[in-house]
Amino acid sequence: LALQLSADCKVAVLSKGELTQGSTYWAQGGMAAVLDEHDTVASHVADTIAAGGGLCRSDVVEFVVGRSRSVVDWLVGLGVEFDRQDAAPGSEYHLTREGGHSQRRVIHAADATGRAISEVLVENALAQSNIDIFTKRVGVDLIINDGRCEGAYVLDHKAGNVEVFQARFVVLATGGASKAYLYTSNPDGASGDGIAMAWRAGCQIGRAHV
Repeated sequence: LALQLSADCKVAVLSKGELTQGSTYWAQGGMAAVLDEHDTVASHVADTIAAGGGLCRSDVVEFVVGRSRSVVDWLVGLGVEFDRQDAAPGSEYHLTREGGHSQRRVIHAADATGRAISEVLVENALAQSNIDIFTKRVGVDLIINDGRCEGAYVLDHKAGNVEVFQARFVVLATGGASKAYLYTSNPDGASGDGIAMAWRAGCQIGRAHV
C-alpha cells in the first residue's frame, strides 16, 4: 500500500518486528492469476467461489480476480522474478495447477514465492524518500477523536516507551490471529492485537453468514 500511494504522501510503516517476519515471507507455493490465454476471469471466479464453500463474497472475488494480472505486472515491474518456461527473454510464465483450480494459473518463484515478493517490496519501500519504516513497534490503540481516527498509540518494544503517531489516515494491515491458538506454524506476530484495536475503535471485524 505504501508503494501504491502518491509520492506526495508522507507515509509511516510500522512493524512489530523486521519487515520480513510476517507470514508473506514464508509463503511457498505461489499466487493465482489469470495469465494463460486459455484461462478466463469468469472461470477463476467460479473456481474460487466453489472452493470457498459458500463463505466468499462474490463482489470481492470478482474485484480481486479481475485485477490479478495487473498486480502480477506491477510486481514484475518492481523486480519480482517469477519462474518462466525457459531462460529465453520474454518466455511465458511457468504456471502450475493446484487444488480448487480448473486451469494452470498459479505463478511462482521456485517454492519461495512469498520470500521473493516480500524482499522486493521491502527493497522498493526502503528506497522511497517519502516512506519511513519503524520496526519493533507494537500497536496499542487507535486515537479516536469525534468519531475520526487520527493516529495510534504505539509501543516502542526496544525502548520500552509508548509513542504517539499522528496521521490524517490510518490503515491497519494486521494479519491474522493464529497465535491465539496453542499450536500454529504462523509467525509470532500473528496475535490478533491489530484486529482488537479495530474492534475497540468500532470497526466491523467479521460478517455472519446465514
